[in-house]
Amino acid sequence: MASSSSSSSQSSLPPAAMKDRRYINWAELPSELTSSILVRLGAIEILEDAQKVCTSWRHACKDPSMWRKIVMRGLGVEYDLEVMCRHAVDRSQGGLLEIEIWQFGTDSLLTYIADRSSNLRSLRLIMCNLKITGYGLILAVVKLPLLEELELSHCSLAGESLKAIGRTCPNLKTLKLNKFCHRDCGIVSDDEALAIAAAMPGLRHLQIFGNYLTNTGLNAILDNCPNLEHLDLRRCFNVNLVGDLEKRCLERIRVLRRPNDSTLDYPFHATIVVMDSC
Repeated sequence: MASSSSSSSQSSLPPAAMKDRRYINWAELPSELTSSILVRLGAIEILEDAQKVCTSWRHACKDPSMWRKIVMRGLGVEYDLEVMCRHAVDRSQGGLLEIEIWQFGTDSLLTYIADRSSNLRSLRLIMCNLKITGYGLILAVVKLPLLEELELSHCSLAGESLKAIGRTCPNLKTLKLNKFCHRDCGIVSDDEALAIAAAMPGLRHLQIFGNYLTNTGLNAILDNCPNLEHLDLRRCFNVNLVGDLEKRCLERIRVLRRPNDSTLDYPFHATIVVMDSC
């Protein structure tokens, strides 16, 4: 009976009311609400879906203010992401401040972004080591004088390239240089740590997850990066934080993540791979 009563009450609604219950006129939403919806979408969703909803949404999607930050992830996506990324950069009309790219990209794309985004503050490249080279990255960042944050997670980059990047980015304050973790593989290298120490004195935030640096490299960073406040050494198993080095870190660093600290808040796969040799 309850079901019959409910059906009867619904069928007695005027046609206009029934229509209002089923549909939203997206074109008539206030511009502030439309913008609030769109900024929650990714670049791919905007280019492939949102801008096709209605004319007013298409106009809103072309507003340069919608493209101050671009995030594009190539995880199981069949689109030509490089072409889409260029379209997104063009729509920013030089106002792009942050860009994050996952699993795609080339040196040519980096040059395209840099040539049109001189105000860029944050460049994040994640798992982009197939077609992006250290040389291509250097050529791009030299055109980004305001760059403050650089992330190179699971990307291959030699220490010398890292040093060159640091010297061309005097305003760099945040560096994330993360790797997959291989424990007991016998690799020991301070090349990247020494490059950071030599060329990035203004760093405040440093994340080097899974790095092969030793206490020597860590001491060099502490010696040459006097403004360092946040240091993430998780899965850096060649570092032995004891004695004077531990004391120095605790006195200098406001937020310290130790080699064996939890990785629950780490955004990437953090399983330790134990190997006899690498």
